[in-house]
Amino acid sequence: MSELTAAELEQRTATAGDRLHRFHGGLRLRHNKKISCQDPVRHPVLPRELVVPLLQHGGPPATPRVRPGEQVLKGQLIGEAQGRGAHVHAPTSGVVRDVERRPMAHATGQAGDCVVIRCDGEDRWCDPAALDHWRDASPAALRAHIRQAGIVGLGGAVFPTDIKAGARGAVPIQTLVLNGAECEPYISCDEMLMREHPRRIISGALMLRHATGAGRVVIGIEDQMGAVKKSLDRAAREGGDGTVTVVRIPTIYPEGGERQLVQTLTGLEVPDGGYPHDLGLVVQNVATAAAVHQAVVDGRPMIERIVTVTGNGVGHPCNLLALLGTPVGHLVEAAGGYTDDVARLVVGGPMMGYPLRNDGEPVVKATNCLLALSHDDLRPAQAEMPCIRCGDCARVCPAQLMPQELNFQIRARQWDEVDSLGVDACIECGCCDFVCPSHIPLVSWFRYAKGEVRSQLRERAAAERARQRFEAREARLERARQEKAERLARRKKKLQDQAGRKKQIEAALQRAAAKDDTDGGSG
Repeated sequence: MSELTAAELEQRTATAGDRLHRFHGGLRLRHNKKISCQDPVRHPVLPRELVVPLLQHGGPPATPRVRPGEQVLKGQLIGEAQGRGAHVHAPTSGVVRDVERRPMAHATGQAGDCVVIRCDGEDRWCDPAALDHWRDASPAALRAHIRQAGIVGLGGAVFPTDIKAGARGAVPIQTLVLNGAECEPYISCDEMLMREHPRRIISGALMLRHATGAGRVVIGIEDQMGAVKKSLDRAAREGGDGTVTVVRIPTIYPEGGERQLVQTLTGLEVPDGGYPHDLGLVVQNVATAAAVHQAVVDGRPMIERIVTVTGNGVGHPCNLLALLGTPVGHLVEAAGGYTDDVARLVVGGPMMGYPLRNDGEPVVKATNCLLALSHDDLRPAQAEMPCIRCGDCARVCPAQLMPQELNFQIRARQWDEVDSLGVDACIECGCCDFVCPSHIPLVSWFRYAKGEVRSQLRERAAAERARQRFEAREARLERARQEKAERLARRKKKLQDQAGRKKQIEAALQRAAAKDDTDGGSG
């Protein structure tokens, strides 16, 4: 795409959604959402114990603000944000049993500090902190309130919402985009939220629009969500003040990716290493908007989220409003328990999800789906074969990468070349894995390569810092040597000057003495 002027860029951004565009690649997948959309969203029974991680957001972990044995109330701050992190709050009332390291629902299986709360069953709230008359508040004050509520993006990246809402690029923020396009098969938590609570989403959208300074809101949903379109349109007419537009976009996986959604709505590509705010856009998830509404109107921090529990491996697929820290096995039990044919439990969807090691790990802010797969759902293990250079992976890659070339360079450990080929732009959507006739686990290789490239960059940065420190030390030593030489030269010159003056004095005295002798002899 040719370079646009600032005015053209603003115009394209301000009219996002008026005309749809096509992003590169993608797949048309069979969706299996209906099986979990038969019943309204339900509340599972309160578990006996919650394990609340202090790191469930993008940024550094929160610092614990409670001690073992302390009584806590629902909504109370238990983890204070550090830097670009997010606050963590107690999902229910009870007693803090411990603050300890526990395994977390994460692809790496890493452990982290968690606040373990023994629930008292009373579910007593602390004093709510609503923001009355939010329309009169400044955008900065509204963002500060969002930060206090610990709200993060619920689309998967879990980046702190207040920071993202305050981001600015080269052009003013024109449009707030709400992402309601759940591209992963099976996941339906956002769809059920949009069906049941459209007014919360519209209200939260207006608040986020105010916090970002945007002029309008565009909500992108899948074109097969007819019931959702009707409910959101009705809510927008009733409370959207004419600035909210609901747009149905083609269901082509991964249409719910942030960059793909921006390209679909505007025809603009987010620059490499850049963000939507560089184009004058801010993208948030519809569930994030609903959470903002609850934080501002009801004073409720982020302590729960809707989780889809689905798949042929559970008895009754459904959507559950789960407290953060709930063991995932507790949600499976609430969804009818495991079937006899269950083979694997996955967090997320079949394309980008990852298997859990056990179902005792807790629900976190990023947990949108628990997918229990049966043996029939799993493809038989296929032996990996050499790449045949068919190009199918490049054809479907939404990031317009060359997966086959990346795979070759990764195996050769040519990390500079891997970096130049743009491995960091891979969104790990799994399209390349899906179409590869050689059964090469490309996404696994790319995930590994990202870590290696970042490690290389860290090592280079450390080496560069060491080089700079060495050169600075050498420069200091050289300056010290020069200063010492200059001092010695000055001292030598001074001594020479003193010796010269002494010789002059001695010579003068000798001349004077000789003159005296001469004068005395002549007399």
